[in-house]
Amino acid sequence: MQHDLIAQARTWLAEDPDPETRDELAALIEAGATQELAVRFAGTLQFGTAGLRGELGAGPMRMNRSVVIRAAAGLAAYLKAQGQDSGLVVIGYDARYKSADFARDTAAVMTGAGLRAAVLPRPLPTPVLAYAIRHLGAVAGVEVTASHNPPRDNGYKVYLGDGSQIVPPADGEIAAAIAAVGPLADVVRPEDGWEVLGEDVLDAYLARTDAVLSAGSPRTARTVYTAMHGVGASVLTAAFERAGFPAPVLVAEQAEPDPAFPTVAFPNPEEPGAMDLAFATARRAAPDLIIANDPDADRCAVAVPDPAADGGWRMLRGDEVGALLAAHLVERGASGVFAESIVSSSLLGRIAEKAGLGYEETLTGFKWIARVDGLRYGYEEALGYCVDPEGVRDKDGITAALLVAELASVLKERGRTLLDLLDDLALAHGLHATDQLSVRVEDLTVIADAMARLREQPPTALAGLAVTSAEDLTRGTDRLPPTDGLRYHLEGARVIVRPSGTEPKLKCYLEVVVPVADAAGLPAARARGAELLAAIKRDLAAAAGI
Repeated sequence: MQHDLIAQARTWLAEDPDPETRDELAALIEAGATQELAVRFAGTLQFGTAGLRGELGAGPMRMNRSVVIRAAAGLAAYLKAQGQDSGLVVIGYDARYKSADFARDTAAVMTGAGLRAAVLPRPLPTPVLAYAIRHLGAVAGVEVTASHNPPRDNGYKVYLGDGSQIVPPADGEIAAAIAAVGPLADVVRPEDGWEVLGEDVLDAYLARTDAVLSAGSPRTARTVYTAMHGVGASVLTAAFERAGFPAPVLVAEQAEPDPAFPTVAFPNPEEPGAMDLAFATARRAAPDLIIANDPDADRCAVAVPDPAADGGWRMLRGDEVGALLAAHLVERGASGVFAESIVSSSLLGRIAEKAGLGYEETLTGFKWIARVDGLRYGYEEALGYCVDPEGVRDKDGITAALLVAELASVLKERGRTLLDLLDDLALAHGLHATDQLSVRVEDLTVIADAMARLREQPPTALAGLAVTSAEDLTRGTDRLPPTDGLRYHLEGARVIVRPSGTEPKLKCYLEVVVPVADAAGLPAARARGAELLAAIKRDLAAAAGI
């Protein structure tokens, strides 16, 4: 067994085109590190609807140039099998370790396969790539990014020609094509022959960002902005300048791209401590709001002044921003369909219904939201907002930031705030309070065991609220295709449990709806909502054994 493992590692080593991972693997072989080698050669990194994502390193269970070259060759074979023999593939990348190498390898593979390849001019936000696919009439796009994952990770996200991320059956067909790739030596990779795009593609994206704002709307909101060590700063500041907003005050320590993400444990605005430097900057600059992007700038986080919060600033939940943007679009006279994933707040449906607009629920992920017919606006509670689906059929943290700043400006002119508008929505539709129980694991069997336990012994009540219906989403519903998840409806509450598609996490999404008679009842409703969420979280953790 040990001999087979070493032989397998030597075979991989002989093909590896990257001196860094070659040295790393050679050292493991030399040291006889069979435990570590067994982990790295336990299978292959699986290509799915999220593309590829994993830790950087040598071996088939890590993200590296060998894995990426195979993925690119499989994608090229899939596109050619679809009759796209000479189509254009656009490639974007962030500023993580190896991102530029993976982008270049992808361009070389596409060129060698007879397709045309074009690479974005420098590390840029994911939404610029999603925009460029449609703008340039490409047949596919690849974004090299691990979004908000830890520094040691990277990933490979695939879009097709409609500008949306892949969904079944394309993901399975691409995975099969990747599995059929032979020796790397047989994958043709010329040294040149692809195009490196100029700044004009970014200029076209920036020109499009203006379209999300109302002509003549106020542009007075003052912001503090953090790029979270990612690639958003130059694009967001350019978009704000074009639109006529005051220049954002940058969180200096996090403004420049840095793949080490030195000031945060996880480069995700939702993670504890990630926004501390932004809050400190805001206490000095006294802006109207804080805006944060994640490292590839497809997500947008918002914080607002709140005297009741520690340090005087409060992060808004993704569901709160989702409802605020929906209310703003309704006031502007939006038409079309509002959509969200099943894990997001049911408040969006109530806003759409009252406005006489269409409403759709989808599975988790913008790959599903972006495909809704007639989509005008879509959001997901994990800080993702699609406010210009004709331009970018994906979440876009730049245009979402512009729309939030416009809304804050409109309210500011009326002597009001985003928190005041949230109060209005609670009075109109009931207080929708949401929270999440998220458990990061080292051992993935913990997640499987928790899901099995909930399936075998489903809870009959949580927080004293009776479970009125329980759905195993692996069977699908009349409106949703199958997915690994569980949904519980309670009296005045809803719970969804699912494994994360991109991280080793079990995620539980909780929502309670508390009726509110008048403004005087809001504090009590908030307290009741918080109490119920805490109790549901406690009871659910016990039921799942986590």
